[in-house]
Parts: sequence; C-alpha cells; structure tokens
Amino acid sequence: QVQLVESGGGSVQAGGSLRLSCAASGYTYLTNYMAWFRQAPGKEREGVAAIYRYGGNEYYADSVKGRFTISQDNAKNTLYLQMNSLKPEDTAMYYCAAARLIADPPLIQNKYKYWGQGTQVTVSS
Repeated sequence: QVQLVESGGGSVQAGGSLRLSCAASGYTYLTNYMAWFRQAPGKEREGVAAIYRYGGNEYYADSVKGRFTISQDNAKNTLYLQMNSLKPEDTAMYYCAAARLIADPPLIQNKYKYWGQGTQVTVSS
C-alpha cells in the first residue's frame, strides 16, 4: 500500500500563490506516476497535473498551464504543486494521487489507485 498526505492548502486572494506538498510513504515503488486532482463543489474531480516519477515528464490541464508547476523530490518521496496567479475558479479540494500506469493518459482519475485525504484551496476575488 501507498499512503499519501497532502499539506499546504489555505486561503489566498486572486493573483496570489500557494505551494501544495504531498508526502508519500509505504510501497511507493509500486507507482510510476503521481498527480494532483481537484474537485470543486458540485463539480466532478478533474486532473490538474501529473509527473512521471522516473523521468520527470510533466502533464498539465489546459486550465492551469503556465500558472501551475508540478515537481518532485524522490529522495524525500514528496510531490509538490506550485500554484501561481491563482484565480477564484481554482478554488477546490486538491488531492494527491499515485498510480502505476501503462500507456494510459496520466490525468484520468479512475486509473489512480492511491489517494490522499485532500487539502482545501480557496481563492477569493
């Protein structure tokens, strides 16, 4: 099993920045992709960004390209999401996820087996 614990959420004004962290533990070698998803009230969960753990290839939703950056520190088993130029529509619960993917698009949520409990991000206008 893999355990994921997110941190770093909070409230910020539009245009501000936040950095989310996700600490992974357990059998992390079972996974080759890590990702951030988010879910706003009344909306479906959507993929935000993903990264290939062993090569660093990054993938982003169109809505966050140029504003968010996903990164990892494999030595610390920690995933990050740097969020800049935040907008009110970025308000959501953000979840860290991990999976072992084989030729799957990396932002499809039902491909991810391991999930964190989420951290709330609120952006006010």
